[in-house]
Amino acid sequence: MSAPSVIAVIDDDAAVRAATRNLLIARGYVVHAFASGEDFLRSPELQDISCVIADVHMPGMSGLDLLAHMRGNGIRTPFIFMTAFPDDQVRARALKQGAIGFLAKPFAPPALVSCLDQALKRESGET
Repeated sequence: MSAPSVIAVIDDDAAVRAATRNLLIARGYVVHAFASGEDFLRSPELQDISCVIADVHMPGMSGLDLLAHMRGNGIRTPFIFMTAFPDDQVRARALKQGAIGFLAKPFAPPALVSCLDQALKRESGET
């Protein structure tokens, strides 16, 4: 039996962070939740993460800034973005930078799970 995937949930909204974390834990994932991109980058879990689920708009480092920072440092961890302010230009930019998914809040849990399944399959080399 393989070890469960480790997911980072990054959102400045504590309620969204908790709800997303609880959903993913119930699905069998190991989840580390962070209030900011900066907190995530300082965490010892950074190298263990199988997928990042991040809010686009956060104080300080935005989700897009976090993705660009990680890609600039050679970290290719899959990203899924969520946002309460969906914008086609931001979505296009996120996908161009390599995001797997872009979900508008509130989203249905199956939509997140589907994006996560896709991201983890891509990460493991499955098609």
